[in-house]
Amino acid sequence: MNHIEKTIVLPDGKEIHIETGRLARQADGAAVLRCGDTMLLATVVASPDIDKEKDFLPLMVDYVMKYSASGKIPGGFFKREGRLGEDEILTSRLVDRALRPLFPDDYHGEVQVMIQLLSADREEMPDSLACTAASAALMCSDIPFPDPVSEVRVIRLDGKFIVNPTASQMENADLDLVVAATMDSIVMVEGEMKEVSEETMLEAFKVAHEAIKVLNQGQLELRKEVGKTIREYEVLQILPEVDALVREMGTEVISKMAHSFAGKEERSQILKDLKESIKAALDEKFKDNEEVEALGTQFSYAFKNLQKEIVRNMTLETGKRLDGRTTTEIRDIWSAVGYLPRAHGSAIFTRGETQSLCSVTLGTKLDAQTIDSAIAEQSKRFYLHYNFPGFSTGEVRFLRGAGRREIGHGNLAERALKMVMPADYEYVVRVISDILESNGSSSMASVCGGCLSLMDAGVPLSAPVSGIAMGLITDDAGGRFAVLSDILGDEDFLGDMDFKVAGTAAGLTACQMDIKIRGLSYEILQTALEQSKAGRAHILGKMNETLSEPRPDLSPYAPRIIRLEIPSDMIGAVIGPGGKIIQEIQKTTNTVIVLEEIGNIGQVTISSVDELGMKKAEEMIKQIVAIPEVGAVYRAKVKSIKDFGAFVEFMPGREGLLHISEIEYRRLPSMEGVLEIGDEFDIKLIGVDERTGKFRLSRKVLLPKPEGWVDEPPQREGGGGGRGERGGDNRGGRNGGNRGDRNRGERNRNDRG
Repeated sequence: MNHIEKTIVLPDGKEIHIETGRLARQADGAAVLRCGDTMLLATVVASPDIDKEKDFLPLMVDYVMKYSASGKIPGGFFKREGRLGEDEILTSRLVDRALRPLFPDDYHGEVQVMIQLLSADREEMPDSLACTAASAALMCSDIPFPDPVSEVRVIRLDGKFIVNPTASQMENADLDLVVAATMDSIVMVEGEMKEVSEETMLEAFKVAHEAIKVLNQGQLELRKEVGKTIREYEVLQILPEVDALVREMGTEVISKMAHSFAGKEERSQILKDLKESIKAALDEKFKDNEEVEALGTQFSYAFKNLQKEIVRNMTLETGKRLDGRTTTEIRDIWSAVGYLPRAHGSAIFTRGETQSLCSVTLGTKLDAQTIDSAIAEQSKRFYLHYNFPGFSTGEVRFLRGAGRREIGHGNLAERALKMVMPADYEYVVRVISDILESNGSSSMASVCGGCLSLMDAGVPLSAPVSGIAMGLITDDAGGRFAVLSDILGDEDFLGDMDFKVAGTAAGLTACQMDIKIRGLSYEILQTALEQSKAGRAHILGKMNETLSEPRPDLSPYAPRIIRLEIPSDMIGAVIGPGGKIIQEIQKTTNTVIVLEEIGNIGQVTISSVDELGMKKAEEMIKQIVAIPEVGAVYRAKVKSIKDFGAFVEFMPGREGLLHISEIEYRRLPSMEGVLEIGDEFDIKLIGVDERTGKFRLSRKVLLPKPEGWVDEPPQREGGGGGRGERGGDNRGGRNGGNRGDRNRGERNRNDRG
């Protein structure tokens, strides 16, 4: 066992411990990273066989959070970890996007990276440590991965930048960025912020990079101590004859296509026909040469290289792009709101050949999304779902639920819009972005369409948000570069960067950057940020032409909300035994009622599309929590009948005994035929027993007195017998008839006798 430990001290004094050689020794590389009590085990395995038929890197990255890491048992029936949750998928993407561009371009072996959260202290956030752990595992392996890469989170709190903050520090930050970088340059960025400037963003990059350099240096030292030799691997060589034939048949056609500024479909058809003709010529040329390996892959490489060369040179030399635009020009934009009549808010946003149909649904607290992961338990009141069906790109594709791409794009749009949502908004808000066409940056179309649909729904956003995707074309030999605003799908495929930026007129709210080259200089980053600002302003102007501010009122189909405050000790009275009372109120008023205890106050939220029903529910709840007043008259309803009287409900949830002696002035020998269940009449509250809290009710005091009736003197405490009729005597009733302390009531004589 070659056990090696390494401690890396960041510029702010925080320590990162990395060890290898003790766990998972049959993996090609393994490393345990620890910060505080948060521990991650990263393992990497690469297949020794290279499939030369593949022209891409089959990299799989999985981040798994063990519930035992924080001393929890998973919920559900099976009580074990299952498919990856959204948080795990998003962290997996953070790692994948940082590692992928750093593998050699000609290495296409299957690689699996797995990062497992073994221990979590809930303060040191593991997501920003996962990439560093994965890179350390690669440094401990023989897999061809030239340079270490590390990720850190940087926040700004009270104007100061903090690297790898604790969870409690993140709560009040106005900037939250995860940055990945090599020793030389930034390779991946993802984050959200509260309308910060481009200059602040660039400063955060630099702060993050200084800490990353320290982490990368520690990984280089770790690799040296481990001392593994990088494995050799086979590389598919493109035969000169293949490359020559592709160039001979394709150069003029591709160049003419690039300079024709045709639309996406026309370009695609030209390239499809060209590929078929070249492939047929290659098959004919090498039909007798069985030693040529992976001819189709060789052709794919050669064709892609030629296409990239022609298109990139055209842009660098002429400043023109595939659709004829300049590098800073934005495609045509049109948008509309209120397109879906029954949705609470809706919008169509179309930019060039990318189109998003967004809808908003307003719900109650019961619609909040509950998140229960290994390290977090929270409730989301705003969320955005992104859908990308096959027809949006003219493809046949089965519906398999949201994949990693959909989850990642939806999360980016959600973070961009979350920053302008009103604090403590009374509604739960769900936004859906359905992509109907796609040719470049559908996630930023989701931001724009989502913003318009929220304003159409009457959600009081603090400011409208627009988003734009920036691209990049570089020339390593000449040092030239061109930053492209509002990139096409082909420019994403052929270019070097996809930098998505969203924000308001005042500043940025979210960003995400992926690159395909080994890194970016700060000069390119600054140019991209400055150019994106002008592009966002242009798009925002077009959006304002459609709808510039939230509508003053909600859709007539959206639920309205009423809030009440009641004493916390009355919550049980509103709920009733087994929820009987609140369920009955909801059923009879067609409302949804939520009760919460906040401090010593009970908060009642009533929601419905039926305003009359809401007011009725409000009145019913007010009656339940109201304190009955002695001497007040109430409308009572008979609930049950006993020998000694009837139990009546005179306020919602309030019942009392109407004794047989308090029904009428005349003496009633029994309750038979006197009252029926469901009878309604007025009663008067004549007292409340101080010892038991029971209500003393009377109906007869509201009736006209019989002629010659003389009121009797008040009875002693604990008495309560009925009055005699025509001089007869009547003993006091038992407990149901106001008998108290085992004493019979005094005999009362009727003076009429």
